[in-house]
Amino acid sequence: MTTEVGSRPRPGAGSGDDPRDKGLSRNSVGLWSSVALGVSTVAPVYCLTATLGPTVGEVGPQMLAVFVAGFLPMFLVAYAYRELNRRFPDSGTSFTWTVKAFGPWVGWMCGWGLVVATIIVLSNLAGVAVTFFYVLLADVTGNPALADLAGDKWVNVLTCLVLVAAATAVSYRGITATRLLQNVLVLFQLAALVSFAVMAIGKAVSGDVPTAMAFDLAWFDPFAVATFSAFTAGLSLSIFMFWGWDTCLTLNEETEGSSRTPGRAALLTVLTILGSYLLVGVAAVMYAGVGDTGVGLGNPETEDNVFATLAHPVMGGSGVILILAVLASSAASLQSTFIPVARTVLAMGFYEALPVRFARVHPRFRTPSYATLWAGIGTGVFYSVMTVFSEDVLVDTIFTLGLMICFYYALTAYACVWYFRRELTASVRDLLYKGLLPGLGAVALTAVFGKTVVDMWDPAYGTGSSVFGVGGVFVIGVGVLLLGAVLMVVQSRIDPRFFRGETLRPDTGALVVPD
Repeated sequence: MTTEVGSRPRPGAGSGDDPRDKGLSRNSVGLWSSVALGVSTVAPVYCLTATLGPTVGEVGPQMLAVFVAGFLPMFLVAYAYRELNRRFPDSGTSFTWTVKAFGPWVGWMCGWGLVVATIIVLSNLAGVAVTFFYVLLADVTGNPALADLAGDKWVNVLTCLVLVAAATAVSYRGITATRLLQNVLVLFQLAALVSFAVMAIGKAVSGDVPTAMAFDLAWFDPFAVATFSAFTAGLSLSIFMFWGWDTCLTLNEETEGSSRTPGRAALLTVLTILGSYLLVGVAAVMYAGVGDTGVGLGNPETEDNVFATLAHPVMGGSGVILILAVLASSAASLQSTFIPVARTVLAMGFYEALPVRFARVHPRFRTPSYATLWAGIGTGVFYSVMTVFSEDVLVDTIFTLGLMICFYYALTAYACVWYFRRELTASVRDLLYKGLLPGLGAVALTAVFGKTVVDMWDPAYGTGSSVFGVGGVFVIGVGVLLLGAVLMVVQSRIDPRFFRGETLRPDTGALVVPD
């Protein structure tokens, strides 16, 4: 078996006998490093500061119930990823697996959903990093005016582009540099969150905080949410907060024990994230309450930077540690989030779903060089356009991202059930892990996707931006999916081999057609 498709050599193909060898660095990541990269991509400190406010605005103190509700479909879908990875440990993950189950057209759109979701979250990460960079400068120098620079659109965009360029450069240089950096930053983030939670709970129970609320198990009751629309809006935000654990799977070709370790790492990542969210969520509600003024979590003026408001009231002089943790979290995730998008695009180029130049792997760094560069360019362009288009780019992109996540995660879970359909009666284990659990996760995400699309049509959804009377979040979310469909048709006309099933076989045990 050669590493060519037809007469055209794949730019990143390795020299081994495995037709899936794309030239990436093998056995570079262990279990702990894989979990660290997964947690870093999720970026718990960044997610909490960016979504605590909007989530409380939708569902009040039942934010904790929504966190658990968002965790459940993610946990169920993680089983689909684990089982598919055992059968086909390929860096294309959702793209490759949905092609195997449903054919090239559905697979291409699933890959597009993953790519565009990652571009959206990269732009959001960069925006949060910009905000907290200037907040940190203002805090360190004692000059509050510096924090206002983040509100200047030109300064904001230029700073964002610099951060994206730096993250692209680090990702370009290889997984080893990425792994060492992320191990340190993840430990720092988790330590900062635990410190904040302990101090917030301690001050809340002391009776000296006017906004404090006593702990109540009703916070975990999803039926206490006022309306179903509010619940699904909060759930969409919660699902966004768990996004990124599948980075563990996109590293499968570079991980020790590629058929098993990535799946275990994904499950450990999801559980770690849930624990940190519940701890900090309880602490934040107990200390700040859910009011819409002052430090209240429901204050619309602080909803996109909750920790900037709470850091010093809760932690005093050491509040700068939390601000630094937000900056570190968003910057670290900005860098690690290049992993899934670059490797998905690499796989799409490798199987000729995209032009083959996207399959180029750097001969020295063993990274998807061309795909990484284009991911950086796409992120910079998307953020710049969104900053001009939306008055509150951070919140609107978060709501949009929830739709993209539901789209490609659900497709992947359905792919698991359909691909293994003939094996579901082989054992109770197969029925449970290859059928029932992924199927439940897929149905739940499909329901959230459908309800979110309907609600997004209303301009009041998100921050209230609109285009010709249609909700701005709807235009962004549905618009990028339609753009993907157009690009897919164009690519099928330019290079039809993938769409004829000649480079990646659907619904068979084989992966690539032999030469």
